[in-house]
Amino acid sequence: MQPSGLRFAIPVMRTLVKKLIACFLIFPAGFFATSIFALEVTELAGAAHGYPGLCSIDGKKIADGEFRQWVENKRLHVMITYKFPDGEFYEEQTQFRQQPELIQEKWSWKESKDGESQREFAADFLSGIASAHVREEHKDVSEKINVEPGRTFAGFGFTIALSNLRKRLLSGEQVQLKAVGFSPFPTLSPQVVTVTISHGGLDRMRMSGRSLKGDRFIVHPEIFFLARLFVDVPDTNIWLTNPAPAGFLRWEGPVVLPTDPLIRVDLLSGTKSGSAQSLGRSSPH
Repeated sequence: MQPSGLRFAIPVMRTLVKKLIACFLIFPAGFFATSIFALEVTELAGAAHGYPGLCSIDGKKIADGEFRQWVENKRLHVMITYKFPDGEFYEEQTQFRQQPELIQEKWSWKESKDGESQREFAADFLSGIASAHVREEHKDVSEKINVEPGRTFAGFGFTIALSNLRKRLLSGEQVQLKAVGFSPFPTLSPQVVTVTISHGGLDRMRMSGRSLKGDRFIVHPEIFFLARLFVDVPDTNIWLTNPAPAGFLRWEGPVVLPTDPLIRVDLLSGTKSGSAQSLGRSSPH
């Protein structure tokens, strides 16, 4: 049984947390980052098919993946699936327009087990509606979000965006975009977060028995320090292959919610994945 004072404090704190997250997730970043209004397509994406591996953050493979990317009706489509030994299944889908600028139009993430939905998250960038469903917690949310076309991305959308920002970032520029996320408590409310993207250096890593080089890019949420007292939103790290042409190599970050476990996705699937080792800075050419 909770003391009466604690019973009163918990809902008050939850309300405060919700307000802080809503106010401070979009707190503007420092003056050093460049805000862009539309993302020019410098690397037009086409058809691709691969078999990535999903690993724990310490490199142990936990699921087999399949990656499919294709162009249909002038739209770039991406579908990534992960199959777990215990019957769990993850699926990410996203859709983009690549001309005249890169604009993400749809994104969804679904988790199921033995065919039964467990968690679902989605963002329709055209209608400006984001939704979340968590079966275990009996939570269903659908809310309007403020989408800036060509600047707002989610999930694998940041990998596509990075391939078009690569030269600018390698030159030392920092760029601000918007990310669609979900507040883990109290209601899974969708949020649009300002993120600063920068080049973290050239790394070498082992995957599937091979030693590969990649440029690491950091996606850093700009969250006011008071909000960090209540929720820790970790950076996402994305590696693109080096040398160019640059494609996806590795991704590290929380599954969906900032409180989710950190995971790693490798381009090449193997039983063990090695941590990235710094090689210094990379040339923009």
